Amino acid sequence: PDPRHDQMSLIVDPTRICELLVGLGDVTVLGADDEHGGPVRVHVQTRGERPACPGCGGPVWAKDQRPVELVDLAAFGRPARLVWHKYRWSCPAVACAVGSFTETAGHIAAPRLVMTDRAGRWVTEQVGRFKRSVNEVAIELGCDWHTINDTVIAYGTPLVEDPDRIGEVEALGLDETLFARIGPWRTQHWSTSIVDVRRGQLLDVIPGRSSIGACEWLAGRDQHWLDTIDWAVLDLSGPWRLAFTTMLPDAVQVADPFHLVKLANTRLDEVRRRVQHDTLGHRGHKNDPLYRSRRLLTKASERLDDKGREKLMGLLEAGDPHGEVRMAWHAKEVVRSVYDHHDPDLALEFVTQLGTDLQDTSCPPEIRQLGRTITKWRTQIAAWHQAHVSNGPTEAANNLIKVVKRIAFGFTSFRNYRIRTLLHAGKPNWDLLPTITPTSP
Repeated sequence: PDPRHDQMSLIVDPTRICELLVGLGDVTVLGADDEHGGPVRVHVQTRGERPACPGCGGPVWAKDQRPVELVDLAAFGRPARLVWHKYRWSCPAVACAVGSFTETAGHIAAPRLVMTDRAGRWVTEQVGRFKRSVNEVAIELGCDWHTINDTVIAYGTPLVEDPDRIGEVEALGLDETLFARIGPWRTQHWSTSIVDVRRGQLLDVIPGRSSIGACEWLAGRDQHWLDTIDWAVLDLSGPWRLAFTTMLPDAVQVADPFHLVKLANTRLDEVRRRVQHDTLGHRGHKNDPLYRSRRLLTKASERLDDKGREKLMGLLEAGDPHGEVRMAWHAKEVVRSVYDHHDPDLALEFVTQLGTDLQDTSCPPEIRQLGRTITKWRTQIAAWHQAHVSNGPTEAANNLIKVVKRIAFGFTSFRNYRIRTLLHAGKPNWDLLPTITPTSP
């Protein structure tokens, strides 16, 4: 290549070089401050046609200029500030209600934010998409926590409120997760996660864990969207069943398999602890037979090898004189076998008979309680054989929420909690980030 061509393409005008480095288009670089140990400050002002009065549309006069310092992206390894000398314009028309107004330029900074537009979009992606902590980004840009957080909320809100983010849903799941412990008594405040379990997308997070909140959220959706929901997935929760029955009467409710098996294991463990106390008069010690069997009891039967099965039978023989724990263990395995069936009608018949059998007087009281629960939820339990959907994606969304909470060292503001979790787990369209208009803080 011709070196003379490279020299001719170089820009040597210092002012133009500064404008290219600042990268804001039609602005004039007035100068720079280099404070030792502090950020570099670049002073700019806009250039272009004088605006018209927003009130009467007539010409305006330049009243004065007011410098506004904005947090910008780091430059050459140093924190940077953009000092925008904003024009204040005055309308000379006596009858005009607009006395004076300050210029705005969306490509430089959004109104009422103390960060440049490009920095605002960058920090939103860093915190929301890549789950960096607000404090970490604030240290990198040399500003305070509130500057970053307010910017993330301003730019993140249009992303999560994008109407196209939530499409048609075939299977909807609900579950609760702990939002925060607030106050001197560390009172627990809960939130409800609303998830598209087919796509694994967190649709929204609402305060509380009652049916009222879920009903209000569903009432805010249009009827066509509600009609597309075929399956309503829940975890043996009365409030969720009430919400689905009220707002989605045509959707088939599906009980989550994991929570049913977990309930069976819980009842088994309650029997073991009761028998332990009845026979030995104390809680489990490490050498007690039933205490030693606790892991083997909750383990799936098919995962026990010959040695493990022989050990379990020996421990039950030594610590279960009336066979109650053994009966509870068999009941748990029969509950697990519900999901071995493939025919929905046969599965419903099996679940119905199982609920009746487990309520027999020969069963321990904890297992009879399990039988009553299965009878009450038999249609939701058997519906899994039609839908083959579970609340697993809902639990996965809750795990992502907990990751965001740990990175943030907890939340006290539900607004911040909702926006941050939806930015990370709500699958917003990040391609819209360069085009959105931030909300006013």
